[in-house]
Amino acid sequence: MKYRKLGKNGPEISVIGFGSWAIGGAGWASAWGEQDDQSSHESVRAALDAGVTFYDTAAVYGLGYSEEIIGKALKGDRDKVVLATKCGLVWNEDKVISKNGTYDSVIREAEASLRRLGTDYIDLYQMHWPDTETNAPAEETMRAMDKLVQDGKVRYVGVSNYNVPLLEQSLAVRHVDSLQPPYSILRPAVEKEILPFCLEKGIGVVAYSPLTSGLLSGNYTYDTKFEANDWRSRNAAHTGEGLRKNVDRVEKLKEVAARFNLTVPQLAVAYVLAHPALTSAIVGVRKPSHILGVLPAADVTLDEATLAEIRSIAVSE
Repeated sequence: MKYRKLGKNGPEISVIGFGSWAIGGAGWASAWGEQDDQSSHESVRAALDAGVTFYDTAAVYGLGYSEEIIGKALKGDRDKVVLATKCGLVWNEDKVISKNGTYDSVIREAEASLRRLGTDYIDLYQMHWPDTETNAPAEETMRAMDKLVQDGKVRYVGVSNYNVPLLEQSLAVRHVDSLQPPYSILRPAVEKEILPFCLEKGIGVVAYSPLTSGLLSGNYTYDTKFEANDWRSRNAAHTGEGLRKNVDRVEKLKEVAARFNLTVPQLAVAYVLAHPALTSAIVGVRKPSHILGVLPAADVTLDEATLAEIRSIAVSE
């Protein structure tokens, strides 16, 4: 495993991170179908044994259950990892989720996450999505984050799914240690403005969905179907003409990967890690093979010609 510093002020973390959306087993996590707790536990332990030190979860994953699973699986090894979770998506007794970045809500969520994780501190606390419902300013959210740091409950603060203007507003309050955006071969939009901005400002980047929610797994065909309770069954990129185009692109990527003795998932992660703004690529995990299978990507260096070839495939029809 290789490690990189998270932005200009953050800790060193493994260049491949453990993503735990799907291990919550309820709430948002049910979008991936059922999940076995034993498999989740084994996945965390296998990643830890392989040198993975960055574990990313969120309060809303499984409506708190993902945090509980991660906390239990890492018990006894807390000091060996950088533990990240998120706030800003809250739910009521009817399990209706809403966005809330107000000062008081962020403080309350942190306390609840600390209890579920079974820890005294959160290494990286991230605002999950911009608050478009209570419309709390980004500055207000950052003031709450800064208070948590001052109180010793959080070590570093980050944001997820923010654009440049929101990052600028946040930076007016305090340094933002990390951004977590979606980034992959098939979803390269952040390369244009967001990644260069983060590089300039010393903001670490931990990209999520480097396999584009399975499209770059190399396992899909024109006939792939998803269960009704899987969100991908309603997603244009995973169904119909969108799926067919992406399967064709993956077939071309398989040829590139083969030249390096890589799988498509390994190539996909290596591509993301090739950007100079990147600190880590978060791989969604449901069983040990999901993370163990991509670990070789940490040691891959792709030349500029290959990166350009990959980009051309991504936009091909």
